[in-house]
Amino acid sequence: MTTHPPSPRQSTEEPPPPSTTSFAHKCARAVAGRRAKWAVLVLWVLLIGVGGSLAAKLGDVQNNEAQTWLPKNAQATKAVKIAEDYFQDKGRLGSVVVYARDSGLTEADLAKVNSDRAQFVTDKLAAAEIPQVTVASDKKAAFLSVPIKSDKSDNSVLGDGVKDLRKAAEKNAPDGLDVRITGPAGSISDFIDVYSGMDGALMGATLGLVAIFLLFTYRSPILWLIPLLSVGLASQVASAVVYLLAKHAGLTVNGQSAYVLIVLVLGVGTDYALLLIARYREELHRHEDRHEAMVYALQRCLPAITASAATVGIATLCLVFGSMNSTRGLGPVVALGVVIVYFAMTTLLPAFLVILGRWVFWPFTPRYSTEYVDASVEKEHGFWGRISGFVGRRPRPIWIGTVVVLGALAFGAMSLSTGQTQAEQFTKKVDSVAGQELLAEHFPAGSSAPADVYVKDAGAAAALSTVQGVPGVTSATSVASKNGWTHIESVLKNAPDTQAARKTVDRMRTALDNSSGEAKDAVVGGQTAIALDTSDAQGKEEKVLIPLILAVVLIMLIILLRALVAPLMLLLSVVLSYTAAVGTAALLFHAIGYPRIDRGLLLFGFLFLVALGVDYTIFLMTRAREEVGKRGHRDGILTSLTVTGGVITSAGLVLAATFSVLAAIPTVASLQQGLLVAVGILLDTFIVRSLLIPALALELGPKFWRPGHPERDEADLPVRPHAESARLG
Repeated sequence: MTTHPPSPRQSTEEPPPPSTTSFAHKCARAVAGRRAKWAVLVLWVLLIGVGGSLAAKLGDVQNNEAQTWLPKNAQATKAVKIAEDYFQDKGRLGSVVVYARDSGLTEADLAKVNSDRAQFVTDKLAAAEIPQVTVASDKKAAFLSVPIKSDKSDNSVLGDGVKDLRKAAEKNAPDGLDVRITGPAGSISDFIDVYSGMDGALMGATLGLVAIFLLFTYRSPILWLIPLLSVGLASQVASAVVYLLAKHAGLTVNGQSAYVLIVLVLGVGTDYALLLIARYREELHRHEDRHEAMVYALQRCLPAITASAATVGIATLCLVFGSMNSTRGLGPVVALGVVIVYFAMTTLLPAFLVILGRWVFWPFTPRYSTEYVDASVEKEHGFWGRISGFVGRRPRPIWIGTVVVLGALAFGAMSLSTGQTQAEQFTKKVDSVAGQELLAEHFPAGSSAPADVYVKDAGAAAALSTVQGVPGVTSATSVASKNGWTHIESVLKNAPDTQAARKTVDRMRTALDNSSGEAKDAVVGGQTAIALDTSDAQGKEEKVLIPLILAVVLIMLIILLRALVAPLMLLLSVVLSYTAAVGTAALLFHAIGYPRIDRGLLLFGFLFLVALGVDYTIFLMTRAREEVGKRGHRDGILTSLTVTGGVITSAGLVLAATFSVLAAIPTVASLQQGLLVAVGILLDTFIVRSLLIPALALELGPKFWRPGHPERDEADLPVRPHAESARLG
């Protein structure tokens, strides 16, 4: 097959240097200059010196109480406020101590239960009066409702309180007597135990995985340490900033936002490092001075990294418009992490690299060559050159085939179901779940967490009568009257974490709304009401936040690419990729035995798959726009796929691996979050960015960039034709 000679726009000469007047060039020079690099290093040493000790305190400001996860204006939230304001329930939470024996409780067992009731008060383990012992009708179990102290600013108060209660209940227990702690306090304590100490473990596991991938990617015993060190230091500074804002500015931080911060910073930071180092390696071949090479590399990468960080940051900030306290708190935490890692990867990492010199790439040290041209870049990416040639020869079958495959995978989402029970929230058996199961065997299943009805005294009698007549309510009792309000406890027939119990709460609210007088203004709270209101709020958040995040991504792509057709096509690919990821993950959830999801997983997955997945779109398309400006549309698309394919693949593998670390947390929610994001990133990396988008861009031709004309922007730049295009000529 013959090749055509280069056109007037195509030669073997090296491209001219970048503009020295652009903002990106000035920023790059300020970071990678001969003296500037030392100033950057000193600045980051100071930040680490201050932030290192503060980062270790992030766990001290986490708030995992139920209120931090509640919808802002829901009935359950109002019930919590009424309990705190009028019944002095602030600073305490209910626990249930369950005693059971399969053969029936003995006299010694009952004596132990009654002794514990008095001892809990004497030893100040109970934060208020303890009601009388409740014994099951089958005489095989009994329970005590014990309120214990809690402090939303200090998780150890609740955690230690439950541990002390458990120790006292198990002390001197007759042989064979099963003692468990459940109820809201027991459940929250188990979550605190699960997340306690996970920050360090997650950091270590994530750094280990990233180190393995970087070693494999760079095949250098030294280079992998530089991005890993930079990302690790950025993570510490980010944690320190979040700690200060949580401590002094009221920022809500819980277990979820803390571990997402760690994983996201390490994953995104490594992505940025891979992009910059790959471009820096190219420029070291073209520039004898490593400082000039870094200036050129950083100038070229800065728009892509900036656009990526801005997109992820703004998209996550959209969460402040959510109705859940946990959702609104997650947005600023993640956005802060992204901003800090962005500055680290565009200042600290370049400074490290130019200070250390070319030898960090050993044994594959890039050497300066006056004959190095763009074709040399393509020779270094043989595998991706072949992939590029394959896409270039058959774009239409490829984009149609990938759409069909992704669409088929998306059908798996139809098998998803929501509404996890308490027993389905952990990957291991915990005490609160075992206690709830014991209660369900011997008492009405809702005994561990009755629904709380709060009503003005004038409507108490009517409200009590109304609630007692609701199907699914086993019993309702007026337990307290203070400050003009009455508290009614309603024991439900079904376990508090089931869909049946939620329907009962919904019927209670409807019946009270249809009653007369003050009873009409009664509010229903409690554990089941919290679950119901949370699920409803999550559904509403999806309708608001998903379109908002998509709008942010579209606007950022339009600004970056200066086009309309390309951003719309890319946005459609993002949505298709997300639905395929949900479908694939749903099949995996069934396969591993956790088919039911928490409703919040859909928004969580959408946020991170769209916000992070668009990173690879940005990496690919910014290089494509640059190459199209020099080579024309077809050659530019194929060249960008060739030179960025390895970087995007490595970045995708690293990010998928970092999110898969979430599976180490023994909760089903974290396992499913890690799997969903990991699967989505892999689909995005290997199918969407490597095949679908390049093939679609080739199919549409130059109109892909309408109304812009990137081929005119640098039409006078001399450049060689893409190798695959020359072969096909």
